[in-house]
Amino acid sequence: MAGLIIKELKLRHLINRTLIVAPGHLKDQWRRELKERFEESFRIMDRGVLDSVPGENPWSRESQIITSIDFAKRDDVMPAIASTPFDLVIVDEAHKMAAYQYGDKLEKTSRYRLGEMLSRLSTHLLFLTATPHKGDPENFRLFLDLLEPGFFATSQDLRESVTTGDNPLFIRRVKEELKDFKGVPLFLPRHVTTLPFNLGVDSPQEMELYNDLSKYVHSQYNKALTKDKRNNVAFALVILQRRLASSTFALITSLDRRKARLSELLEGREERKRNENVLDFETVDEMSEADRWKEEEIWEALSVAENREELEREIDTLESLATAARAIIAEESEIKLRQLRETLDDLVTRFPSEKILIFTESRDTLVYLQGKMEGWGYSVTVIHGGLRLEDRIEAESEFKNQTQILIATEAAGEGINLQFCHLMINYDLPWNPNRLEQRMGRIHRYGQRREVFVYNLVATDTREGEVLTALFKKIDEIKNALGSDKVFDVLNEVLYGVNLSQLLVEAAANARSTEEILEDIDIEVDEEYITEVKENLGESLATRYIDYTRLEKIAERARERRLIPEYTDAFFRKAVAPLNGKLRDRKDGFLAVESIPLPIRRIAEKDSFKRKHGGIVKSYPKATFDKELAFRTPDAEFICFGHPLFEAVLGWVDENLASDLKQGAVFEDPDGKWDGVILFYEGEIRDGKGQVAGARLFAFYVCPDTGAIEPVDATIIWDLAESSQQVASEDIDALKARAMPQLIPVLQGYKSELAVERKRQAE
Repeated sequence: MAGLIIKELKLRHLINRTLIVAPGHLKDQWRRELKERFEESFRIMDRGVLDSVPGENPWSRESQIITSIDFAKRDDVMPAIASTPFDLVIVDEAHKMAAYQYGDKLEKTSRYRLGEMLSRLSTHLLFLTATPHKGDPENFRLFLDLLEPGFFATSQDLRESVTTGDNPLFIRRVKEELKDFKGVPLFLPRHVTTLPFNLGVDSPQEMELYNDLSKYVHSQYNKALTKDKRNNVAFALVILQRRLASSTFALITSLDRRKARLSELLEGREERKRNENVLDFETVDEMSEADRWKEEEIWEALSVAENREELEREIDTLESLATAARAIIAEESEIKLRQLRETLDDLVTRFPSEKILIFTESRDTLVYLQGKMEGWGYSVTVIHGGLRLEDRIEAESEFKNQTQILIATEAAGEGINLQFCHLMINYDLPWNPNRLEQRMGRIHRYGQRREVFVYNLVATDTREGEVLTALFKKIDEIKNALGSDKVFDVLNEVLYGVNLSQLLVEAAANARSTEEILEDIDIEVDEEYITEVKENLGESLATRYIDYTRLEKIAERARERRLIPEYTDAFFRKAVAPLNGKLRDRKDGFLAVESIPLPIRRIAEKDSFKRKHGGIVKSYPKATFDKELAFRTPDAEFICFGHPLFEAVLGWVDENLASDLKQGAVFEDPDGKWDGVILFYEGEIRDGKGQVAGARLFAFYVCPDTGAIEPVDATIIWDLAESSQQVASEDIDALKARAMPQLIPVLQGYKSELAVERKRQAE
């Protein structure tokens, strides 16, 4: 949607400078998709770019920028942004810019203060979020205050606006509700199934290892939290539990690394690290995968041991746990691995030759599974956070065209689109359940033509497994009560007031009893609860009823009035031909642009042009002006308004043929009805702030016999044929003067239309 808005505003000449603010791990995805889908080139702004141009303000030098919300909010970065106005600012995951009212005290987060600054410096502001409402009306009002400061003076004003469904600030559509003009859903259903297994019954060795590790984590975790609140030591310990939940192999690698780091401490080869960088679980979950791994490597060297004897005991414990884990690997008795193989065999039988996506939290588990599955005879591709975006894209292509299975960590949820696959297995589950939707969103997305099947492998007799099992049961209950599968999309709003990540950490560390934790999830799904959930989901924020019949009529009218590909094709050819551009019609119906004339290349080489439209290449061997043909052929270049090559041609025509354009052109009416002059005007209405409130194309027919002037539909030109006649010597200025009395009332009528809508919004 954001790309469509950017294109539309640029084609209307309403924006030149655009800033996109997104979570750090989504920057590359934004850049890639805007380039691939919309031919829009954006520069990522980060610390490296700022440091490379000391004394300059790169925010003002670049016209299309992507940056991360947490980089932009920094005290040393915000002033440079604040001095640079933007025509359009887009904020992804905008709900992260939050403020809270506690009695008379207003608490603004640093991200919210960034939002206030962006609101001041932008002409157009677009917020993207799946979760705008968090069950707190005042928080929601403050959030909307960033879009239009002062629009709602009180929460009551907001509630009244929501109740009447009369608000121009927001629109909400979850993907399960999206339909085409015929009312057919754009997204097919997805089916999420939990595949439970029991360690105690099926693998006593693993259950014993789990219990021994739990004792170690529980005792050390409590020490960590009581001694100067050493949160990062607690993190390190809980990570071990997460590793075992992922795979026994992942646990071994973590135990070995931790033992090695603590041995270095014991021998004095490494200095004991203090707990300077105190993080919370939410901050850790929002890190990119690569950054999270770096932090975890630091935590592995942290310990609560107070003396040499305690450190030696801890190292012995780690060695004992690693020995038990190795025995399980050696005997190939890991129950979850057996469950995976059975699931794969079943899927291959039911869906022969189909692609299968397998997610894991741990890179160590990924390596382990890759070896196992290749040994089972499967062809495998992997994606993890250690790969550059370019390598991930290459792996995506390999999976699509060559291999049967993709094993991926969370990095595949960042910038990778896999809608050609509809089968997914979660070998382990993220301890931030909101990440589940990110995973499923890789395959359950626009363009998916089959129903999606997701399978979660869960050990039901571990504490964290019990919590996850209870959570999925509760989600099913809520889903059935809501009559919608959108629950995973908005877990925060459905299970409001429940910190799922923290519950799983407490379960793993045995910080609270399992019964207490399960009570937090055991919400009574009654009518009152469902009503509140719907409010939190913002279901009242947008009109529930959509008149598809009316929309279809609008779409049909738009198709009738559109500039058909043959016209843009003919325009392009005639503009390029006199400049000796080399064009060749291919046998498959495409156009080969074999060389681009120098005058057009000069237009495209201007910095101002490249910043606005991007660059052109030397040739386009397979091009078309037909959208439908281009979309059916992935390697074809779709040339249209907004494409850098077409815009360069328009620029050359504007620079060199302006006088001819103003003189007009001769057309013939095949029906013989029209035989005069048609004047075209672009009428524009500006508001009191000098901003364009609306623009429309008007046409007037001047009858040569009577001199009468009457308004006609501007699309009349579609019904006329090109003529070889030269333009007669008309006094254009005199015709314009005669048409003015007719033009002003029409423009006044258009102004009245806009004024009615403005008045409605103001009220």
